[in-house]
Amino acid sequence: MKILVTGAVGFIGSHTAERLQDLGHNVIGLDNFSDYYSLELKHLNAKALTEKGVTIVNKDLRDDDLAESLPNDIDYIFHFAAQPGISQTSTFEDYFSNNIIATKHLVDYAERSENLKLFVNIGTSSIYGLEATFSEDFPPQPASHYGVTKLAAEQLVLQKSREKKMPACSLRLYSVIGPRERPEKMYAKLIALGLKGETFPLFEGSDKHLRSFTYVDDIVDGVVSVIGNETKIEGEIINLGTEVEHTTKEGIQAVEQVLSMPIKLNVIPKRPGDQSRTKANIDKARRLLNYNPQTTLVEAVRQQVEWYKANFL
Repeated sequence: MKILVTGAVGFIGSHTAERLQDLGHNVIGLDNFSDYYSLELKHLNAKALTEKGVTIVNKDLRDDDLAESLPNDIDYIFHFAAQPGISQTSTFEDYFSNNIIATKHLVDYAERSENLKLFVNIGTSSIYGLEATFSEDFPPQPASHYGVTKLAAEQLVLQKSREKKMPACSLRLYSVIGPRERPEKMYAKLIALGLKGETFPLFEGSDKHLRSFTYVDDIVDGVVSVIGNETKIEGEIINLGTEVEHTTKEGIQAVEQVLSMPIKLNVIPKRPGDQSRTKANIDKARRLLNYNPQTTLVEAVRQQVEWYKANFL
């Protein structure tokens, strides 16, 4: 199939585009190469995708002329592109334009695609709120601009499914770790600072936070498994992640174990809107997609450390 992956040179988007290309599909990866984080990493990811045969299109979804840059016979869309995470430097306007306006433009383009089998929106557990331990029918209670705008983006996509104008579903992802993780994310920063012998800034109280740290390949397994299950998941919201919980402290200890060295910590003021607990409820994903993530936290960290050493040391 001809598949469009937005946010294709980002962390999870790049892994998904690579997997889809390996499965024999014709993948077009769209990204605006935002400088929100390291362009060096994004170009490294783009190079890996290009070598696999993925076509990279440098385009901003906030532009409303997508039909001029993209074909009109796309079979599948995986929409990863977004203003990510809880950032103290991003404004509400950043989240609004990158998550809501950009999604609206992509939906408008998708509606005109002649062959579209499914629009897969990539959502987030941040939609649930300060705790994310619920099934998909729990009322959303987002506690950050990121969560609010990702919820709005999800509803823009699912609106078209309800109107029978476009087949669509939404996958809500939990905390994902592994090679290519964004540099400001916890494990990427722990590994980089640990290897340099520098101090890791730890948000006050976050050492007790509980997370479903899910290895990126396990997430991609779930994402690509929607192919062939279109009738089962049309209009559905599905959680993807691991049911295994770890504290942030246990995450730090896992990195110390793999690096065989202690990591120095500096406690800084807590971050507003940060989730205190996430635990993926994946009963629905098991039932509809036969989803069963297996990678342990230590193995996920080991893979990420090996990738970092190979590319940045």
